[in-house]
Amino acid sequence: MSWGLISEMGHVAIQTTDLAASVADATDILGLRVTERTQDGVYLAANAVHHELVYVESSRNGIHALGLIARDGDALAEVRRRVEAENLPILSDRPLSAGVADGFAFTGPEGWIFEVYTGMQKADRSALSFGPDRYGHINFHPQDVRGMMLFLSRVFDFRLSDVIGDDFAYFMRCNPDHHGIALIKGRGTFHHHAWQTQSVGDLAKLGDRLHLTGRELIWGPVRHGAGHNIAAYYVESSGAVVELYTDLEQIYDDDREPVVWGQDENWYNMWSDRRPDDFRTFGIPPVDHRF
Repeated sequence: MSWGLISEMGHVAIQTTDLAASVADATDILGLRVTERTQDGVYLAANAVHHELVYVESSRNGIHALGLIARDGDALAEVRRRVEAENLPILSDRPLSAGVADGFAFTGPEGWIFEVYTGMQKADRSALSFGPDRYGHINFHPQDVRGMMLFLSRVFDFRLSDVIGDDFAYFMRCNPDHHGIALIKGRGTFHHHAWQTQSVGDLAKLGDRLHLTGRELIWGPVRHGAGHNIAAYYVESSGAVVELYTDLEQIYDDDREPVVWGQDENWYNMWSDRRPDDFRTFGIPPVDHRF
């Protein structure tokens, strides 16, 4: 179910300096499965699709591309028309990633690469692993957070779910999930990719797996105010943060007005006003494709 041009979040592609470590984190800690290996990268998924996460071997850690699934071919063509009307550079007339039928990629504001496509290949559900149900959302920190919010609305038809402070943060949706993209004003970095699981028990098991490898959660479990999800976070080998969450708010009324929070309210944690001082310092930048 979607109301705009984008029906769901597609994938996140990350350039990593240690491909083996990144894949081990995704399979052994998060619980994804490898669906395809190419010369430069590895495709992984939780759901019964070709991929929801891609790691690309590189000399730098950073975001390779943010994938979005268009509602249909007409929606894909309309996104392309809007991108061209914005005079944004087209990076590729074909999809950057394998496993999809049609699409294109372009460079958006502040250097973020967006890949928009249709026709993701399906996978055998019997191959699903112990991990999350599916890829859910991303959080990144543009320098011009209002400009990025307007861009996502104008080009992709993302809707506002929650507004935090005076141009401090925006939570935006493309389907009933409370947010597919969360924007928080920052220094132009990507913070985390997030994965939906069935219960808080799965968050506890994540903490146990991290402990066995000598690592730890950097925050959580917490109950967010914006989105109401229960979440826990750790840092993967690339430097990006990974979130595992459950119980995210679903919005079925497209006319629902955005919930407005003060920046100092507990929109980030309903259970406590404490948050690690370094939580927002983690993350990786967008990078170009000359790797």
